[in-house]
Amino acid sequence: MKKLIFATNNSHKLQEVRELLQGIVDVVSLAEIGLTGDIPETADTLQGNALQKAQWVYERTGEDCFADDTGLEVEALHGAPGVYSARYAGEHCTYKDNVDKLLSALEGNKNRKADFRTVVCLMEDGKPRYFEGRVDGEILTECYGSEGFGYDPIFMPERFSVSFAEMPIEIKNSISHRGRAIQQLVDYLKSNHEA
Repeated sequence: MKKLIFATNNSHKLQEVRELLQGIVDVVSLAEIGLTGDIPETADTLQGNALQKAQWVYERTGEDCFADDTGLEVEALHGAPGVYSARYAGEHCTYKDNVDKLLSALEGNKNRKADFRTVVCLMEDGKPRYFEGRVDGEILTECYGSEGFGYDPIFMPERFSVSFAEMPIEIKNSISHRGRAIQQLVDYLKSNHEA
């Protein structure tokens, strides 16, 4: 089976993506190939960050890889935190810090509309290819559930009455922004890498 390096140090993301790509490619983490160091994320778009991360890994390994960048875009905050979602509350913040800051920024605001977007950049033979997923929903007024990570406890996707953090991973993966982007990657890999 083809090996594909996933440019992440996030164990939650790795678990989600491995489930989605099971049986199609062997997803290998940065830790598993001994690649350490801070991956740059200085672009001002999700696509730019995904490309930057994938290029960083490709330059160091010469192997096909993929990276993703995800942003939570809140309508009432003019699309914030967006590309800064992971470090919304500061450079070394926790998931809880980010959630607390967002809930505080939306306090008293009736408009809770938001969307999650993920852009995946696949680097094959040094050439980038992009896949994008999006899910619309709303920001809850407090945290619900213990599954998932990041903003999952306060994000309720459209047509559901529970947060991402209250869903089993299989259901979340079938409807989430990352799930949708990875599904496009899966379709591409299946159609281009038939054994």
